[in-house]
Amino acid sequence: MKNPSDSKKAMWAWCFYDWANSVFALTVMAAFFPGFFKGYWSAGVDTAISTARLGFGSAIAGLAVALLSPLAGSLMPAFENPKKKQLLFWAVTGAAFTAILFVVPKGEWLWALTVYIVARMGFSLANLFYDALLVDVSTAQNRHIISSLGYALGYLGCGILFVINLMMYKTPSAFGLASGGEAVRFSFPLAALWWVMFSIPMAVYVKEQRPAPLSAKQRQSVFNGLKILKSTGRDIFGRRETGLFLLAYWFYIDGMHTIVMMATDYGLSIGLSLSALMTALLVVQLVAFPSAIGAGFLTRKIGAQNTILMAIGVYICIAIGGGWVMRTDTHFIMFAGLTGVVQGAIQALSRSLFTTMIPAGKEAPYFGFYNMVGRFAVILGPAIVGGCNLLLHRLGMPSHIAARTGFSMLALLFVAGGVLLLRLRPAPEKVHLPETDPRDVPAS
Repeated sequence: MKNPSDSKKAMWAWCFYDWANSVFALTVMAAFFPGFFKGYWSAGVDTAISTARLGFGSAIAGLAVALLSPLAGSLMPAFENPKKKQLLFWAVTGAAFTAILFVVPKGEWLWALTVYIVARMGFSLANLFYDALLVDVSTAQNRHIISSLGYALGYLGCGILFVINLMMYKTPSAFGLASGGEAVRFSFPLAALWWVMFSIPMAVYVKEQRPAPLSAKQRQSVFNGLKILKSTGRDIFGRRETGLFLLAYWFYIDGMHTIVMMATDYGLSIGLSLSALMTALLVVQLVAFPSAIGAGFLTRKIGAQNTILMAIGVYICIAIGGGWVMRTDTHFIMFAGLTGVVQGAIQALSRSLFTTMIPAGKEAPYFGFYNMVGRFAVILGPAIVGGCNLLLHRLGMPSHIAARTGFSMLALLFVAGGVLLLRLRPAPEKVHLPETDPRDVPAS
């Protein structure tokens, strides 16, 4: 039996990886890369062209991860590489390419976009194995809470670094920097350093449950991973609950990701200030920290499925209200705070709810499909917003009306996801470990 203190260290080490890698999601993906891509790497280019470049690059990154996620999860047992080693490999890859953005010269948009795509792939593929390791640091009794705690620490960690980044950007001379642009460039290697440094506890303390070793013939066959992939696909969609859940998840997580990715662009389109948009991003992180923890405890009262449904209802209000009620910077910050209340909950509880549907020993390939769905979910929402904007603009509507209409249309994704989730029959929590396992410890 494992020492309870060692199990507690493993649990906290797992949670702190979210603290480590979430800086990429906020500092790079949501805040600085999009703006710097337009104003520095695509300097002098029409904004419509730079937007198209960034959009196509993001789609390529999402598609690549969507296709590689299930394959990476399925190939893992074929080569007997532990989940932790795969996680660390992709994390280091993502962090290294994030740091490389610092040296990309002005005007080199293709180089910048290529480096960014690889960094995003590292970030997303590392998350595949991070999610799969949840069952190794938790039991069925505390899994929802630990999953929520991981997201909460992620929001807190990236919020702390983001405050430092904003201070560097607004007062560069105080940090020995020449300009705000130089501060943005330094934010990329700083995010990479944070990512690697806080991944060390994961490398040291997390121990995974290894599956039974494969035969020599299986290990030698590269095609074994493809066979596992095909088998896993049949298994997942042959089960009503897993197939239905992933379809529901695809709709509502698409809506959530689109709101995160398009919020800054939407705010600028309706005339809000960039300062307010940066403040709103920080508010999301600060509000999401306690909210993600609270959502984990709320599941003890109403269950994970009902908590997710409540979050979906809030997102419907955000999409419609944000589209037609939002008028001022204050409104935007208020809606950002409301987003923070449910954003961590819907992500953390979707992950932990899915673990209750996975057969023991199949976590990595199942989470390969889970992450694939999440990656494909970054495509439909932006297409709805962009397509609606383009169509209404060509019909002669003012740009701000087109933007509001496109944003409010995201409510359709949440409605579809909610309806499908309502059809899900809750299953009893699956216990991977004995009730007396020392890892069944409080999350705090």
